Parts: sequence; structure tokens; C-alpha cells
Amino acid sequence: MSIVGDILGWFSSDLAIDLGTATTLVYVRGRGIMLSEPSVVALEKQSNAVLAVGAEAKKMVGRTPGNIVAIRPIKEGVIADFAMTERMLHYFITKAHNRGSFVRPRCIIGVPSRITEVEQRAVRESATHAGGREVYLIEEPVAAAIGAGLPITEPSGNMVVDIGGGTTDIAVISLGGIVCSESVKVAGDQMDDCIMGYIKRRYNLLIGDHMAEKVKIEIGSAYPLKQQKTMMVKGRDLISGIPRTVVVNDTEIREALEEPIHAIVNALRRSLENTPPELAGDIIDRGVVITGGGSLLPGLATRFQEETNLPIISVEDPLTSVVLGVGKVLDEIELFRKVSLLSSPK
Repeated sequence: MSIVGDILGWFSSDLAIDLGTATTLVYVRGRGIMLSEPSVVALEKQSNAVLAVGAEAKKMVGRTPGNIVAIRPIKEGVIADFAMTERMLHYFITKAHNRGSFVRPRCIIGVPSRITEVEQRAVRESATHAGGREVYLIEEPVAAAIGAGLPITEPSGNMVVDIGGGTTDIAVISLGGIVCSESVKVAGDQMDDCIMGYIKRRYNLLIGDHMAEKVKIEIGSAYPLKQQKTMMVKGRDLISGIPRTVVVNDTEIREALEEPIHAIVNALRRSLENTPPELAGDIIDRGVVITGGGSLLPGLATRFQEETNLPIISVEDPLTSVVLGVGKVLDEIELFRKVSLLSSPK
């Protein structure tokens, strides 16, 4: 490589970011996914100093002394704490590049499809203050469709259901843009909340976020399993106040998850009802692609298929679909021109 090429390579710092409620992924142009960490910041209350970000901060959730607080600055897919998001992004951008803070990359960030203009501005300003030189936004279902390898720039219908941590985005995409969409604030986090609520009501046992997530991953399902699963759940007894363990099975957890799953199914139906007839024909032929961390719930594809009578396609790595799609837009200038971005730098 020439000296000029070396210099350009050194400063080619463009980033694709999937700024998720549960996890943030960063893709560096030409190098692939360089970072995947929980969207959590641990803060010392009195000094307001950041003690940890990402995986280290997540370990502190529910386990901190009074002077330390673990914050999740992204709620339901949008920024809830502007200052913390900025500090978190700055940390992730610097870590992804593995070099000094002088790097000012061009950023493309995946955001929920029904994001408001105020929320868009908050994302752009956070990324700019965190060190972004230019900031573009792309709707997550479009990015997920690109990451899943769908031909979204063609005049045909592609339907994507992206189930994340805070939101579920459903969109029909054609000619590089969204034709119709639905976005519900029901996803992985709400499933965890429903498990906590169920265990509390049924067993008078208080469990934390970590335990609820573990239960969802290990024995959660959206459709009856071939073989019953059980799990020991540890928490604090609400009556005696002392630690206690109960054994729960997959049938109970499926009952706990019925409300959020039903809400996602209803949103999917609404989206299908609003789809133009020509594109609906394409979806019958091609099916519905499901992606995002929430789509890993066992039996979800079977449940969707039963409810819609449509083929349901699960992608190979649903957790990285959005960031890989944003990365592809970053890498391919032709695709960058064809895809409709929500905003461009002012």
C-alpha cells in the first residue's frame, strides 16, 4: 500500500452503530464488527464520574452500593438520558477504534422506524458530541433487511420484523424505503418484566433483571416445547424477606410471556392489513423475515406462522443483522445513495 493509502486507511474511521436498548454494536468500515456491549453506564453519584461502561457496568446492575448507580440510557429504543448516552457513545467510539479521542468518524446509526423528530435530533446531537463528524440515521428494519441479504432496492415487497430489547419494528420495504410500518414498545425487556411480575404474583418471590433474563433464555418459549424444561429461580421472599429458591417450568414462563408475544402478533397483523395488495403478493411468495435478539425465543417463528399463515424466515445471526446492514450501507456508496436515510448532516 502507498504512503497516501496508509494515511487514508488510518483516517478511514467511518462507523456503523446499532444503538440498542439492551446492546450497542459498532462496525468499523473495512474491519467489521469491533464492539458488542450492553448499553449500560455505571456512575458514582456524588462525583458524577463514570466508573464503567458496557459489559463491566452490566455486572453492577442490581448489585451496587448506595453511592453507585447503573444506568441504561436508552429506553424503548430512544434516548432517555442524553448526557449518559453521549458518554457511552464516546467510550464505544474510542474503544472500537482502539486509538486516541482525536478520531472524528462519519457515523450511520440504526434507529426505530417510528422515531420522532425530537428523538432523531437527540440521537444526532449525542453522536456529534461523542465525536461524530457527520451523523446519518437509518431505520432499523431497513438496516436489518440489508443485513439479512434482502433485495430491498428492487420494486418488490420485503417484510421484516425486528424484535430488539426495547421495541419491535415491523416494516414492508420496497425501492430502498419503508412503504408501511408498525412499531410497538414491546420486546425483550418487556418479556423480562412479565417474567418478574409472574414470579412475584405466583410465588411471592422478588427476582432481579439478571435472573428474569436468564429464565427467558433458558426455558422461555412462544410455542409448546417437545420436552418440558424446568429451572431453579432464586430471589427474595416477599413475606419472610429471606432468600428462597423455587422451581419453575416452561409452561409457566410461556404463560408469563403471552401478553408481550400477543402484542407483537397484533402489530404484525396490523402491518399486514396496511400492506398494498401488490406488495402483499410478494410477501406471500417470500415470507416474513424475523430478526433481532428477541427472535431467538424458541417457538416464535412457529407461533407467527400459525397466526399469519405466511412463511417465517429466521436469519442466521439475528443479533448482528442491523449493524451488518448499516455497515453495508457505509461500505457501498451505491447502496448509500439508493437507501432512504432519515436525515443527513445539516
